[in-house]
Order: sequence, then structure tokens, then C-alpha cells
Amino acid sequence: MRVEGIQGAYVPPKRRRNADCALGVDGVKVWPDLVKRDFQPDGPNQLWCSDMEQIPTGEGVLHLASVLDCFSRRIVGWAMAAVADAPLVARALEMAVAQRRPGEGIIHHADRGAQYTAVTFGSACRAHGITQSNSRKGSPHDNAAKESFFASLEKERLRRRTFATHEQARSSIFQYIEEFYNRRRLHSTLGYRSPDEIERDHHLTLVVAEAV
Repeated sequence: MRVEGIQGAYVPPKRRRNADCALGVDGVKVWPDLVKRDFQPDGPNQLWCSDMEQIPTGEGVLHLASVLDCFSRRIVGWAMAAVADAPLVARALEMAVAQRRPGEGIIHHADRGAQYTAVTFGSACRAHGITQSNSRKGSPHDNAAKESFFASLEKERLRRRTFATHEQARSSIFQYIEEFYNRRRLHSTLGYRSPDEIERDHHLTLVVAEAV
């Protein structure tokens, strides 16, 4: 890149995104941190991380809730709405379950935001045998894998475009996640391979192992 005079996109540090959403509620139970910043499971559907992002539009903020599989860094579930509430994050989780059909025992990790400690979200987790985990208070690095996705989304899509309507934003975010990020985006943590490639290689390894 230096030889060709190319400079990578850069997002300067800023305060916690959507800080109000990360605030817990007094008297509401939070779950212990079962991850402790170890985002390297040895297979898919063992550890999922979730968070939300605000997307500015001409019609007001659109909230994106998404679920990331830490093994492949693939976004396995997502939902968007004008209101950042517990049903929004529950819909993203339900999409992840419908797509992945994980067995019981998977860990779901999120911050202590009211949406992720709400009864609505907890009920969805229990219904699918999902174990909840929460970051420690005031520690965004405890959910670093998910923060990395939002950093990529911001510098590769949100800082390059403006959206007049929620529908324009929805369409653009859908295209980014499903057509680019999951299928073709290379990740340094994956040895510069895409989430799709990592999962295909893992599946092939299992097939070969069973054949032997």
C-alpha cells in the first residue's frame, strides 16, 4: 500500500457508541462474564456476541442489532428498527437460531444494556437452551469481537454513504452484511480469509475426519 500510495480507511477513536443502550437497569440481574475476552472457540455455534449500532438517516436514527459467531466472525442474525428495545435484539437472536439451528449449550455474550438483560431477551435465550453472558461494567473490550464488526461497518459503509430514509439504510446494510461481509471480506484474525471460507474449511475438515 505504501508503494502504491494507498491509505487505508481509518475511524478515529470516539466515545462509546449509543451509550444509553449500554446502561443497565438498577435491580435487574446481569449475568457473569463467561468469555473473559477469549473470542476464539474451536468451532461454530459455541460462542455468539451481540450488540447494537445507530445508523443516522434523514428520517431519524435506525438501530441495527446483530449477532456474530466468534468462530468465523460471521453475522448470523440481525434486525433493524427505529426503536432500540428488547424485542429488537430478540428478533436478531431468533434469526440467528433459525439460520444456524445450534444445539443447547451455546454462550451468548453481550454488554449490560437494558435490552440484553430484559426478560424478553432472557426468555428467548432460555427457549433455545442458550447460556447468557454479560460484559463487565464499563468495559467495551469485553465485547471486542463485536466492536470490531461495527468498526468495519462504519469505515467501509456508513462513513461513505448517507441515507435519506430508513429503507435506504436497511437495503445498504443488508447488502453489506450478506453480500460482502459474510462472503468476501477478509479478516486478519482469520488469516485473511472470509467467514464463508472459514466455515467451509471447517466443514470439510469434519467430513474428512468422519471418513477416516
